[in-house]
Amino acid sequence: MASQVLIKARNLTKRYNHFTAVDHINFEVHKGECVGFLGPNGAGKTTTVRMIYCFSPVTEGELTVAGMNVSTHSREIKKMVGVAPQEDNLDPDFTVIKNLQVYARYFDIPKAEATKRAMELLKFFQLEEKQASAIDELSTGMKRRLIIARALINQPQILLVDEPTTGLDPQGRHIVWDEIRSLLKQGVTVILTTHYMDEAAALCDRVLIIDNGKIIESGEPQELVKKHAGEDVLEVSYDETVLKALKEELPEAHIEIFGDQIRVFINQPHGVFERIVKKFPGVNMTIRNANLEDVFLKLTGRKLRE
Repeated sequence: MASQVLIKARNLTKRYNHFTAVDHINFEVHKGECVGFLGPNGAGKTTTVRMIYCFSPVTEGELTVAGMNVSTHSREIKKMVGVAPQEDNLDPDFTVIKNLQVYARYFDIPKAEATKRAMELLKFFQLEEKQASAIDELSTGMKRRLIIARALINQPQILLVDEPTTGLDPQGRHIVWDEIRSLLKQGVTVILTTHYMDEAAALCDRVLIIDNGKIIESGEPQELVKKHAGEDVLEVSYDETVLKALKEELPEAHIEIFGDQIRVFINQPHGVFERIVKKFPGVNMTIRNANLEDVFLKLTGRKLRE
């Protein structure tokens, strides 16, 4: 991993009247890496990203991008950052290519250069054949890719993507994943927020888990899985007798009850759960690999956030 720190936050805080959305957080993002901001709704992840691209002013603390303070160098920072918001804010009155050409004006890119970049991006995102199409003729996946393409028109060093694949089918998600990986290979630094834990595990070098405005955990996805969920998870249909037996057999295990299911996490090598399965041949039990979603739910809880 590159050692150059591109984004640095120290005691970063954002308040709205008496509500603290981001609460004295510290983090660094290195040049060329992909960092995921994960958290329940209202955790503060999107607010943090908005401060990075100078959309929302910092209440307290310090936030720098390429050594420049967001409070005093917003114009310079905006030139080096590309933003792909979650919402579809493409202009329906313009064609596909016109959306890119008009957006380029915000960065004072000459018309000929803007058209050249637009064509290159449309080709990169497999939208070349749609360049003359109206926005409402595009599928959801095509619109999402066009929004990311637009975020790259100024050839940014940093790409901020808010929920890159929300609403996409599996094929569309993987196309976007491949495109983000390609950008990383080109040296673009990527920060993404996502609700999809498999997406974070597939794309991110590191993740920051944010809850109630604070960073509660950070690290490489697989390291966090091993630390908080172990290697395997045992899933069992709920039964009082089995639950009691599991607690006796596995006193070191972390046991959760979710609906009609018991989930057992243990920080031991493969093979421990096989013994349990053999001991209860008539009980419906499944052994699966632990994943980042297990970590997320363990750390942030299972209560639905609105």
